[in-house]
Amino acid sequence: MTLEQDIAGAIDVLKRGGVILYPTDTVWGLGCDATRSDAVKRIYEIKKRADSKAMIVLLSRPDDLWRYVDTVPEVAPELIEAAVRPLTIVYDHGINMAPELMAPDGSVGIRITRERVSSMLCRQLRRPLVSTSANISGSPTPALFREISREIIDAVDYVMESRRGDMTRSLPSQVIKLSDSGVVKILRK
Repeated sequence: MTLEQDIAGAIDVLKRGGVILYPTDTVWGLGCDATRSDAVKRIYEIKKRADSKAMIVLLSRPDDLWRYVDTVPEVAPELIEAAVRPLTIVYDHGINMAPELMAPDGSVGIRITRERVSSMLCRQLRRPLVSTSANISGSPTPALFREISREIIDAVDYVMESRRGDMTRSLPSQVIKLSDSGVVKILRK
């Protein structure tokens, strides 16, 4: 299967509200259209995770932030550009996404992905893509496809072929909180 065919299969499932298993810029992840509450709720069920724990979303371009964040601090694009490894930024007020993705205070974590597969998915879906580790809550996070449990694989609607054999272990993303006023707080280095 070509990458383009794999992406097309995943996009078809995402547009119908399904959940996919896919490689990201950090680990293998569970994903869905971040604007669909039904799909987001399904990911919480698959992970057996409390819905009070917010999940992050991926975008392919910094320009897309203005569609999903109420106020994008001026420094955000500069921080994204300067990042040498994946950077998740928690913004004060998410918009135009499933409410289940937001923390109780309305904040939302967003990462601009530079990884080829996840970036192509975001571009072709034309919506934010949920990205959460492909594990049952409390279990180890799978960095490689072969570490993903059969329970997770069987629970999703589409398992991507791309990068299954990749044995590269990536670092988790750095996480910062960036307030509307531009104040930066490091949450994970």
